[in-house]
Amino acid sequence: MDDVKSAAGNTVENEVVENEVREGSALAVFKIAATYVGTVVGAGFASGQEVLQFFGKFGFIGFVGLLAATAMFVLFGWAVLDMGMRLKAQSHLEIIRHIGGRWLGTVIDYVITFFLFGAFTAMAAGAGAIFAEQYQWPSVIGSAVMIAITVATVMLGLRGVIASISMVVPVLLASVVGMAVWTIINTKFYANPVIGTVPFKAAVPFWPLAAVLYVSYNLVMAVAVLAPTGARYNRPELLAKGAIFGGIGLGLGAAAIFLAIAPNLPMAGRFEIPMLYVAGTMNPLFRSFYSIVLLAEIYTTAVGSLYGFVVRLIPENTPQAKYYIIGTAAAAFLASLVGFSTLVRTVYPAVGYAGLLLLLGLTYKLIWKGKGTENTT
Repeated sequence: MDDVKSAAGNTVENEVVENEVREGSALAVFKIAATYVGTVVGAGFASGQEVLQFFGKFGFIGFVGLLAATAMFVLFGWAVLDMGMRLKAQSHLEIIRHIGGRWLGTVIDYVITFFLFGAFTAMAAGAGAIFAEQYQWPSVIGSAVMIAITVATVMLGLRGVIASISMVVPVLLASVVGMAVWTIINTKFYANPVIGTVPFKAAVPFWPLAAVLYVSYNLVMAVAVLAPTGARYNRPELLAKGAIFGGIGLGLGAAAIFLAIAPNLPMAGRFEIPMLYVAGTMNPLFRSFYSIVLLAEIYTTAVGSLYGFVVRLIPENTPQAKYYIIGTAAAAFLASLVGFSTLVRTVYPAVGYAGLLLLLGLTYKLIWKGKGTENTT
């Protein structure tokens, strides 16, 4: 049975690889990088809450943590893409079992699977929060709309996931970089004496640990999409370039958010979505525009999370997959009623600590055993 599935999977993969070769190397690299960035960013990232809690609380030394996180995004993103290619991964499970064995791999798998559902739920709640705060609509409508669009996209399979994410990422990065440049030009950036004095406790007590955990929980979310992406492209040089540009893109986006928020502290720290506050200081119309960008970013993460969760439970090409997608969406909608800030505050740090098992496993393979997939069948 497994051999039949493997043969069918290889046939599909070879067809996709031929299509990707026809696309051209530059476009393929862009799609890989955009998929990486788009899978990681979402409500927490684009709202500014992640950057504020993990780096902004430490003041300018937190910027050093951002640089360290960027380097780790490049390294571990490449490791996952490359292993996905060598293992011909159809989900994150092949990589997890490879780096952790049966027992530890099972634990990591449970952590990833749980967080994929939790992240999808948080994205639905985040969309509801934006509808309520920006447009004064009931939050349940925002959550329902986001879930419906996400379900429709995931029904198209991984090709639809990659295409949807690739379209959003350039607008995402352009928006946050533009806000950072405007803020630096129009404020006394280095004269702000309250940078780091945000009105809440930091998510992590030390900035080096914050950088590691930031990468940890984001990679837990990204591995479910990066693993099959590596298998579908099957070209090491493109995967390496995609990881480099994707990791740098993530670092650039986080740094831009840091630079945009810092001069607006402590006021920005009092809002659930600090970047909307920053956008409002520029122009009311831009605030409305950024709310749309934020919704688009939430959408990319919701798509990646739902896709990764469902393909872990059942192969995407089976007729039953659509029922899993719909059932997961219904459960996430009910769970999203808990609220966005509550979900982010409780789920993300916990998964960051648990996700250290994934980083340790990847590091072990990279340093002591290399990629070590040549003997895998």
